Formats: sequence, C-alpha cells, structure tokens
Amino acid sequence: MTKISLAAHPFLLGFDQLERLAERAAKGAEGYPPYNIEHQGPNGFRITLAVAGFSDDDLAITLEDRQLVIRGRQTELDEGRVFLHRGIASRAFQRSFVLADGVEVVAAGLENGLLNIDLSRSVPDSIVQTIPISRK
Repeated sequence: MTKISLAAHPFLLGFDQLERLAERAAKGAEGYPPYNIEHQGPNGFRITLAVAGFSDDDLAITLEDRQLVIRGRQTELDEGRVFLHRGIASRAFQRSFVLADGVEVVAAGLENGLLNIDLSRSVPDSIVQTIPISRK
C-alpha cells in the first residue's frame, strides 16, 4: 500500500517538513519528567518541568533546529549511602518540544525543583503582503 503524504497535495507548497516535525515531536513522548505548558498573555508560553533533586549544573537547555531540548543528568553522590526505599527518580532524561516559526526562548529559571522556560511568539506587523510584478 502506498503512503499518501499530506505534503504531496499540490495546494500545500512548502509543507513537506510538517510530517518530519510531527514525527520529531512524537519521539519525545516519554513520561519523565512530568511537565506543564501554560499560556501567558497574548503571545507568551511557559513550560514547567518537575526536576526535583537536579541543580542548575545538572540541566542543559539547547535549541536545535527549532527543537527545544532539555537534558538532565545528575552526578552520582550515592557513595556510602544505603537506601531502604528509593522513590525519588534520579535518572537522566531528555525532553523535546518543537517550536513554531517566530517562537523564541526568553528566559529559563530553576526554583523549588521546578524548571521554568518562558517562550514568546513574535507576531508580524502585517499579514497581507503585496508582491510587485516586474516587466521585461
């Protein structure tokens, strides 16, 4: 059976990356760490990740080809410690979010075990654009 692509439609020119973006977004569907996404104001967003036990040195935030990637890796300080129960996760993680064109990372902060990443969407001044026709 042949797979029909959304981007193959003749009226959808330049949307060939849409499927790749959807596939990249689906890859980061793991459940750890838990997160919230809030809408703030008309053009703002905040992503909040629960990263209890991680310090700011254990976390890395990068922007890679419109993909926001948050990585966490704790240093092992378990020498000489004997756990009777270990319920606080300390495993490494990677969480990714695909950002639309015009969405920028404004700030990031760590407070009370929550990593907050603020995003802002820039809105173009004019959506209607007149294209001049040249004569030969």
